[in-house]
Amino acid sequence: MRQIYTLILLSFLCACSKEQIMKNAVIDAMTSGQWKVVNFKNDNSDVTTDFAPYTFQFKQNLTVDAINNSSVEKTGTWTADANAKTISSTFTNANSTISLLNGTWQITDNSWDYVVASQSINGTLRSLRLEKL
Repeated sequence: MRQIYTLILLSFLCACSKEQIMKNAVIDAMTSGQWKVVNFKNDNSDVTTDFAPYTFQFKQNLTVDAINNSSVEKTGTWTADANAKTISSTFTNANSTISLLNGTWQITDNSWDYVVASQSINGTLRSLRLEKL
């Protein structure tokens, strides 16, 4: 009987470890290096050029800096859910370009050096591609 409890406990610990490992991998991938918006569509409008001066630095403390021509213009927050394949960001009181990044994004494709994601806001489809510099 003691062996069954040990196996159950070990199974539980392994499941937690896998989830933590996955979370750590996402954080490591996002926080190593800066990111650039290389494609952004707001419904049928391509607004990629609005993001031209910006790079983004995701940090392990779950903040993200919007860097405009080498200076931090705005700091926001971010979270990721590896199981749901989502990433969320919030830039409070940001300009109209940076505000487009607010909300929860469904990741449709990704690698260690790029993320493709989309979201629907009040019937408007937004899609973006971030690439690591």
